[in-house]
Amino acid sequence: MKKELLMASALVSTLGVASVAQAVTATMAGSMKVGAEFESADDSTTDSNTVMDQSNFNISLSETTDGGTTISTSFEIVDEGAVSADDDNAIKLTFTDGSALELLNAGNAAGTHVVAVPGAGGEQGVGGTTTNQAPGDVDFAAGSTALGVEWHSAADFGVDGLKMSASYSTDNGAAKAAAARLENSWGIGATYVTSAGDTAVTIGGGMSGSEIANTGTQADSDQEGFNIGVSAVTGDLTVGIGFGDGDTFVNSTTNGSNQQIDGSVTKAGVSYVSGDITLALGMSSGEAKDGAFGTADTTDDSIDSTSASATYAVASGVSAVIGYTTVDANNDGASSTDGGSAWYVGATMSF
Repeated sequence: MKKELLMASALVSTLGVASVAQAVTATMAGSMKVGAEFESADDSTTDSNTVMDQSNFNISLSETTDGGTTISTSFEIVDEGAVSADDDNAIKLTFTDGSALELLNAGNAAGTHVVAVPGAGGEQGVGGTTTNQAPGDVDFAAGSTALGVEWHSAADFGVDGLKMSASYSTDNGAAKAAAARLENSWGIGATYVTSAGDTAVTIGGGMSGSEIANTGTQADSDQEGFNIGVSAVTGDLTVGIGFGDGDTFVNSTTNGSNQQIDGSVTKAGVSYVSGDITLALGMSSGEAKDGAFGTADTTDDSIDSTSASATYAVASGVSAVIGYTTVDANNDGASSTDGGSAWYVGATMSF
């Protein structure tokens, strides 16, 4: 019996060592946000307040082969009242020359190079209707499917400070249905980093195109567009602006019928760090014309928002934030209840 126990212990120990030796390198990060939001909608006599309890947990996995190629991926678990997992992450191969290739769920290269524009912190927001199609993100026209790849250049691609990407995706081969869907997509993007005196300047953007398939009337409906942006950092001050323009769509399961959308959006923001306090101000102005496939885009939608926040670093990994957002919206050419204002007061603990 004693020998059997010793053999069992040795076997478990051996398997444990083998498991550790064969495991990829894993790193983790996450945060917990707790706060209260106070929202007041336009044309409504009822204000609302909500406790915002949000957590996320991210795990990144990577390992390097004997030939020097790094294989990596990641996933995220988010709890915003209902637990969901973000598994739309590619397998990324990073080669010894600094270039990389993403396989499956790679996204669109036009979105990869969107310049980060400073924006207000906090979880405040104003709820809107699904029929208002004014875009809020400058890469709204950069579509992709899960069956996609994206190539990334190494740093200093031909010119110091330049990086480029190119992507392509295709559909799953399923039969076309009445609901429109993305058939295939392509994208190219670039980011250029330089300096002007004491200011670090980043310029980035991209172009994308996609084909839409469905069994109904398609006409010239598509998804394509471009985005461009620039940010500048001088000491503790960061300013940025971005612009996107193009066509996109929503399918019949979202809006009652396949809708073609011709839109544009401008985002701008500024942030300043003073000791333990970060002040931020951001604005977004989006507009669109939408209409059913095969008809002219005639109805006007718009969403204009301005947000501000103050974030205080209480301790390492702990911050307190107060934020405010105001939204003015029009749907189908008329003022709508998409607008309003909201406050947020809360704290975030990150690791």
